[in-house]
Amino acid sequence: MPRSLDAAAVRTWCALALDALGRAREEIDAINVYPVADGDTGTNLYLTVESAVRAVDAVFDAHATAGPASRPGLPEAVRAMAHGALIGARGNSGTILAQLLRGMAEVLAAAGDEDHDQGALLRRALRRAVASAYEGVARPVEGTILTVAAAAADAGDRAAGDATAVARAAHAAARTALEATPRQLEVLGRAGVVDAGGRGLVEVLAALSGALGGSGVPVPAKAPAAHPWKAEGCPADTGGTGPGDAGPAFEVIYLLDADDAAVARLRARLDVLGESLVVVGGDGLWNVHVHVDDAGAAVEAGIEAGRPHRVRITHFGAADRERPRVPERVQRAVVAVVPGEGLAGLCAGAGATVVAVRPGEPPASGELVQAVRRAHAHEVVLLPNDADLRHTAAAAAEQARTEGVRVALIPTRSPVQGIAALAVHEPGRRFDEDVVAMTAAAGATRYAELAVAERRSWTMAGVCQAGDVLGLIDGDVAVIGEDLAATAATVLDRMLAAGGEMVTLVLGAGVPDAVAEGLERHVRAGHLAVDTVVYRGGQQGAALLIGIE
Repeated sequence: MPRSLDAAAVRTWCALALDALGRAREEIDAINVYPVADGDTGTNLYLTVESAVRAVDAVFDAHATAGPASRPGLPEAVRAMAHGALIGARGNSGTILAQLLRGMAEVLAAAGDEDHDQGALLRRALRRAVASAYEGVARPVEGTILTVAAAAADAGDRAAGDATAVARAAHAAARTALEATPRQLEVLGRAGVVDAGGRGLVEVLAALSGALGGSGVPVPAKAPAAHPWKAEGCPADTGGTGPGDAGPAFEVIYLLDADDAAVARLRARLDVLGESLVVVGGDGLWNVHVHVDDAGAAVEAGIEAGRPHRVRITHFGAADRERPRVPERVQRAVVAVVPGEGLAGLCAGAGATVVAVRPGEPPASGELVQAVRRAHAHEVVLLPNDADLRHTAAAAAEQARTEGVRVALIPTRSPVQGIAALAVHEPGRRFDEDVVAMTAAAGATRYAELAVAERRSWTMAGVCQAGDVLGLIDGDVAVIGEDLAATAATVLDRMLAAGGEMVTLVLGAGVPDAVAEGLERHVRAGHLAVDTVVYRGGQQGAALLIGIE
């Protein structure tokens, strides 16, 4: 049964799109030949939508804490979707998709939750999405995701009926437009593939059709030919499309806090510096994407325009360019994601290649792949140290495997589990044995964190107020207190009641040493056989991390 275009439908749409892109990710990566054949369009689209899903889920979760009857409205849901996609946008196609979603959100949010002709509303949203995306791309190219989006909007304009009918028409037209992309863009025709970004957009529109149609399952995208990614009637000649071909050396992406006038000047400067320029966003927050030879100049331009952050620089085709001779690969390495400078130094001192992150700025899969490459090893153990990075880490591991690296992903959910795994790491033993030992050590480590509540909300331990200290054990709020040290002591007692031999305390940024000293005394007084080790982690998000082995 068709459903209304409301907040629940937006949440379903995002979830279905993420699932569809997850299933199609490898296929989309495989046909990525434009604008750079770096094989990551599917992964970038997946991570962009994943960020949108997180933002929408957060809105629903926030309302759930206010009571069972509280629900977000359509404007709140679509704004969260657009903002999440913007801050999480990856790559050229991901950035354009974020702007498409932002354009739709502008129309849907303005309409509010009042009764509307939902078919007409979705038509306007699709039309605004396309206009917004074309505005964000400095030099639009036909035969790309833009062309597919335009075809979808045109079909929506012609469709009669409710929002479900419009969504189905848009999806069908997008599939047809996708099949035509090799005849519009020469590089696709030579490679015998359809546009990767357009292929991903078809999945997103299929998910919209499924969400509004009430089936709960998006219609699968039609394969253009016998091979899922081959374009009918096109030769399979990939000449001239490889990453080592002439072109800018770097992809530069960053979020930018700046006003409209400064962004207009930035567009003009970056358009001279490079190509594939996409600048999307608004209301003071922008996502900037460009391919350049001078990455430093692109970042400096952002600094002049405002405050760039989440800067990501990727070197295209590094393996195919002239470069100095590098040492032979080592046999085995560990790559660890860590949230603070102190933890980064600790893990690096233990021999790991480190990916340092800040709160709210999770690494992209491309950053993890780059870290695997930096490790320069035949075998790599990957420690994400965050439950929310499981999909990102899995995508990075798969990409690294295609490059001939044997990668084992240990699903560590906290940095203290990563520390435990590193402590038993022995490069000299067989790879499988090392992975089993590290996995066992991580799994045997219960973890907790102490954080400060930002707002009043419902938790599994009751109602907390802004400023309260929350003690989370294995990811769930178990203790609410007013004082960091006292709350941490309660958390330790609860965890040690189930046994333990070693307590690891990782102090966050600004937490005084006296807190750790007091907790060490508390452990000695109540648990004589338990040792305590303290590290100054420097992490921003959690005041204290606790591990119990």
